[in-house]
Amino acid sequence: MDLVSIRVITDDVARLAGFYAKATGVPPTFYTEDFAELSTARATLAIGSTRTVPLFAPGAAQPADNRSVIIEFLVDDVDRVHKNLADLVDDLVQQPTTMPWGNRSLLFRDPDGNLINFFTPVTSAAAERAQRYPAADGQFRRGRPPAAPPPKLADLLL
Repeated sequence: MDLVSIRVITDDVARLAGFYAKATGVPPTFYTEDFAELSTARATLAIGSTRTVPLFAPGAAQPADNRSVIIEFLVDDVDRVHKNLADLVDDLVQQPTTMPWGNRSLLFRDPDGNLINFFTPVTSAAAERAQRYPAADGQFRRGRPPAAPPPKLADLLL
């Protein structure tokens, strides 16, 4: 088994696909006005219209109603990406922050309120974990060397 996609349901497929295209640099493929996909080397973000929900089960999904899932993208330099997103992102949740598990993460919400995490591994352990994900060119990512050690979880909770 392999996880291949996550589908986001929205009232406006073109708007949401356009947002993700600008944020990621990945062009969407529109199969119909009700369905588009943005595919990377490892996974696909599918974007479906509310009109597609009854095909699965009426009322099974609702747009702009997610508060439990984070859609994550591995990026080469989260600080650079943060600067590039300044004019696109209206709801910045967290500035780039080095997490206790070794990723530097940027959290923001898409126009429908879905939580997005762009992250870059900055410790050797996180870089090793990231090697299992191929880059767009098919090569495996190496991560970048840590700029500073990540904070300890206990220090973050004080």
